Amino acid sequence: MSTPRNIIFDLGAVLFDIDFEKAFNAFFELGIPDFNQQYSQLKANDLFTKLETGKIDENEFYDGLKNQVKLPLSNQQLKKAWNAILVNFRKESMAFVKDLRKEHRVFLLSNTNIIHINEINNNFVKEVNEKNLNSFFEKAYYSFEVGMRKPDENIFHYLLKDAAINPEDTLFIDDAFPNIETAKRIGIKTHLLLPEERIENIIF
Repeated sequence: MSTPRNIIFDLGAVLFDIDFEKAFNAFFELGIPDFNQQYSQLKANDLFTKLETGKIDENEFYDGLKNQVKLPLSNQQLKKAWNAILVNFRKESMAFVKDLRKEHRVFLLSNTNIIHINEINNNFVKEVNEKNLNSFFEKAYYSFEVGMRKPDENIFHYLLKDAAINPEDTLFIDDAFPNIETAKRIGIKTHLLLPEERIENIIF
């Protein structure tokens, strides 16, 4: 495909490997067997949604979880289980993004939360050899900072306006079909990244 001037990347399962099964197993070991019903790629219950839109902070999230499960768990135990979903950066993909930055405006748009971003940045320097995740892009847009989540159309309009870019000259790459459908509906070019695909192997 020909590459538009602006490229928006999702983070999880696009530039960073995630594993829902690891998180499910970690919560299961803590006595929480229904994590996959509370949070997945395509859905999140109210507590997780509030965390990912910045309506509650880290400690309020842990308190909410403990109130739901009625188990004597520490914040550290819950943090470790929640971060189990994080695997590692796709180094070849990140190198490809760095190369794209020479001729394109590159942005990040991610449904994420302060707990995961802190953990990701802790490992960023040693994995990618860059200052931090934000510095890798012209600008990173995180759901917990802007108060909106994909596939809400408003988060796309917010990014387009804030970055002063046109949808018709913008490519959005994500691994979730609902997010792709929203972007496509407002005129952004899209690519649904399949599990076996890597961005560096897409013909731009």
